[in-house]
Amino acid sequence: MTTDLEQLRGDLLASIQAAAGLDAVEALRVHALGKQGAITGLLKTLGAMRPEERQEQGPRIHGLREAITAALAERKAVLERLALDARLASETLDLTLPVDGVPPGSVHPVSQVMDELAEIFADLGFAVATGPEIEDDWHNFTALNIPETHPARAMHDTFYLAGEHEPKMVLRTHTSPVQIRTMMTQKPPIRIIAPGRVYRSDSDATHTPMFHQIEGLVIDKGITLGHLKWTLETFLKAFFERDDIVLRLRPSYFPFTEPSAEVDVGYSVVNGKRVIGGSEGWMEVLGSGMVHPKVIAACGLDPEEWQGFAFGTGVDRLAMLKYGMDDLRAFFDGDLRWLRHYGFSALDVPTLSGGVGA
Repeated sequence: MTTDLEQLRGDLLASIQAAAGLDAVEALRVHALGKQGAITGLLKTLGAMRPEERQEQGPRIHGLREAITAALAERKAVLERLALDARLASETLDLTLPVDGVPPGSVHPVSQVMDELAEIFADLGFAVATGPEIEDDWHNFTALNIPETHPARAMHDTFYLAGEHEPKMVLRTHTSPVQIRTMMTQKPPIRIIAPGRVYRSDSDATHTPMFHQIEGLVIDKGITLGHLKWTLETFLKAFFERDDIVLRLRPSYFPFTEPSAEVDVGYSVVNGKRVIGGSEGWMEVLGSGMVHPKVIAACGLDPEEWQGFAFGTGVDRLAMLKYGMDDLRAFFDGDLRWLRHYGFSALDVPTLSGGVGA
């Protein structure tokens, strides 16, 4: 039997080495190791052998199986490598060529301007504060010294939530409630901006039911209108990237500030269009004022000890003025042509010193 095993080993190894393809290797595996294979048949004979004979022939048959298994695996690896080399040599695909271009997205002008504003005010020492867009009546109106009879509380100006809510709930009409929440949870001094979506029942070329607003708040000791004017002037110069920004503060009325001021910025006319800078004309861009003592007291602070100023403006309006849009409604239409034209690259990172894309 020993001679037969050696003969079988030699024949199988020779056939494996001569196998020209993977199919031939698989056929030899089945011939030798399959259920009806030659080596499998030999393994089945071990059970009928005498113990002495099994002890002698068992290791030889198992050694034959291991040798043939290893030879099959080695030949298969060689043939697979040769097939891969042949494929690589015959294919003409140049892997160094760029892939087909993917249409790039763009940053919406509102998001871009939000980033610009956050960057500018961060350099001025302001933190960003946020709050809920569904507000209760107290935070949205009462704490801001807006009485029950104020027009802002009317249904035609404010979106109230349906149902019997106690307290009454509204879609916030400004981001001022964020100022209230900050003053009630954070000890002065406070320097924050509050950007976000707000909602008012209004719609035309320069107004939409939902728009974006940014407000600023400073609470500290010894704060004056001079601090307010300097802050706004520095902010607007950085945002519009011009040094010839001229401001005009006009007395006005807001329930939550006293005194209050509308802030106008000077503009020049260039090729028939208004350009921010200079003083040929004036354009309102901000509302501002010193925080009303009643608002400070409503938040648990002593107005005799703490003073502050606040301001607010529309983010969408600032974007229109800086980047030349003429209809606010287009901001929210989702028109890809508009977005491609006015959108920004993700690499256009704003900085206070260098403007957009620095």
